[in-house]
Amino acid sequence: MFHIPNLLTASNLICGILAIISSLMGRIDLAPFFIFGGAFFDFFDGFIARKMNKMGELGKQLDSLADMVTFGVAPGIFMLVILIFAISPSKPSEGETFISHMDYLLSNWKNAVFYNIPNSLNTKFKYLPLIALVIPFLSMFRLAKFNIDTRQSESFIGLNTPANTIFFTSFPLFLNLNFNNQDYSKLIEIVYTPQFIVPLICIMSLLLIAEIPMFSLKFKNFKWQNNKLRYVFLITCLLLILFLLVLSIPIIVILYVILSLIENKSKQLKNEIQS
Repeated sequence: MFHIPNLLTASNLICGILAIISSLMGRIDLAPFFIFGGAFFDFFDGFIARKMNKMGELGKQLDSLADMVTFGVAPGIFMLVILIFAISPSKPSEGETFISHMDYLLSNWKNAVFYNIPNSLNTKFKYLPLIALVIPFLSMFRLAKFNIDTRQSESFIGLNTPANTIFFTSFPLFLNLNFNNQDYSKLIEIVYTPQFIVPLICIMSLLLIAEIPMFSLKFKNFKWQNNKLRYVFLITCLLLILFLLVLSIPIIVILYVILSLIENKSKQLKNEIQS
């Protein structure tokens, strides 16, 4: 039970729990880093299990349980906090830090929702942040489907939960880094609104259960011939990160979806030609 791959999966779970705790404490600036840690452990647990020939039903179940926390519940919680920021009519005061402002907003939301105490958030939109729970709701079905779908042994059907979660980490990261940056104030006013975030949450969550084949980043070996698409994608990701930093995160996930669609189309054309 306590083989190295299973311990790595458990580390993924711990990262998810820490992301949830930090989000509920208003430290959504820390949550993405715990998510990245979880993604690191999630990537290597399967790879090491295959190398050690320790693959089994227990590891498969542990992986899904850990993924549900790190890539299901955690993104739902920190996006809930982002939506609380989005519905708030109050602007940060001069000299106010990101941490203190988020703590203030969370306190106001708690008072408005659970105690009905009048404040700036006590409006008809106070329950809107709960729409973020669509992410863990559909992630649960995505992960359960993955466990029983024999078509997903080497690739995915629908967007995988780690990719979906990493997409959403761009929201707390960008907001934290540019909280007092006047150059990005207009962008924040446009992007960090319910009108933008709510449809995005719904679209990305629906991609989790969509019948769209998508390539996997799990390497069985590191040969170029067997992993051309993966290497091209990873090299492109590296370049995007170097030049765009945080802004590269949503672009990378969108690129992943587009490349998957292109690969599917090319396979269909190839099969049609052969037949």
